[in-house]
Order: sequence, then C-alpha cells, then structure tokens
Amino acid sequence: MLSGVSDCGVGRTVVRLWDNWGMRSTSKNIVILISGGGSNMAAIVRAAERGRWRERHGAQIAAVLSNKADAKGLVLAREQGIATAVVDHKGYPCREAFDAALAAEIDRHAPTLVVLAGFMRILTPGFVEHYAGRLVNIHPSLLPAFTGLHTHQRAIDEGCQFAGATVHRVTAELDHGEILEQAVVPVLPGDSADTLAARVLTQEHLIYPRAIERLIAG
Repeated sequence: MLSGVSDCGVGRTVVRLWDNWGMRSTSKNIVILISGGGSNMAAIVRAAERGRWRERHGAQIAAVLSNKADAKGLVLAREQGIATAVVDHKGYPCREAFDAALAAEIDRHAPTLVVLAGFMRILTPGFVEHYAGRLVNIHPSLLPAFTGLHTHQRAIDEGCQFAGATVHRVTAELDHGEILEQAVVPVLPGDSADTLAARVLTQEHLIYPRAIERLIAG
C-alpha cells in the first residue's frame, strides 16, 4: 500500500462524499483488500475459523474486495462463503474517484477494520482519513527501515543480518503509523530477494492474523 495525492476534476465532490460515508457499526466486520493471490488474506481467514473469532470476539470476515477481477484470492474467498466484489481502478479517471467508489463498497459492510493484504494501489489522504484508526497494513521489512518497494533486495544490498515484516496502522505517510507487530527473519548467506521474501512471508502469515485478533478483541 502507498499513499499519495493526484489532481482530479471530481475532487471536491469526492471530499464531500467522505462525510456521508462516516457510518460506524457496533458489529466487528472485517473487510480485506487484495490485488493478487491473497495469501495473507487466506491466513487471516484460516485464523478466524480456527480461533472462532465470531464466537469469541463477535467478529467476522465480512468481505474481500479487489481492484482486479482476476485476483486469485477472490476465488478462495468465494469458496469460503465470503462476499466478494471488484472495484476496477481502470474504470476511474483518478485516484480520488477510485477511492470514493472503493469506500462506498467497503462501507456497505460497516467495517470495524479494513485490512490491506497485498492491495497494490496508492491510497489518497482522504481515503486514509476516512478510515483513521480502522486501517491496517503489513509491510515486508522491519519498519522504519526500507519503506516502499524492493525491500528484500535492499536489505541484502545493505548487508543486513536480519529482515522481517511489520504490521502497522496506516497513515497518509508511506509505510508509517503505529507498529502493531513485527517478526524478525535472518538474512542467510546466499539469499536472493526471492528466497528471503519466501521466508518473510511465512512470518507474515503468523503475525498479521495475530495482530488483527488483538485489535478486534479490544
């Protein structure tokens, strides 16, 4: 996930829409945003089932949304009986318009928590503000180190002995916000970006559900 600003002729209209979509719900609905295979999403769904989040916390995965109709994670979500929807970013003239449409779809589920799980779109400050305190992300580095892209190769190039992943609250500033959980992974001799990424991903699948459960357990 990234945050950014773009110019759009509908900008003022979109800003007004945020005010109309500020509804909150006492139910603990989790909406997950993906762009691809959704392995972190799948880990969260499995954890919710194993941990009986509905019975213990009154929480459920209410929907999985994607900006890509061919995202493989949507298939898994449907197989689990989870509502899905696609908001294709290509159908909108600018980021603000896309974010407004995405927020409208998210808000249909009255989310307690919006979870970014490999959602590869730049988010506007208005979108982030609308979900302030409810928007979380996982980043494949030990923040504040290596914000942005190509984190694994950068860690190797810098000679780091350790890499990892970070679950954090989302703010308008790229890969910043309160750190909720981290996992440390050793960088091994001969590691490539791909081998390191695979090792980090196994830890992402552990810490992301854990951090989310702590939030919904409140």
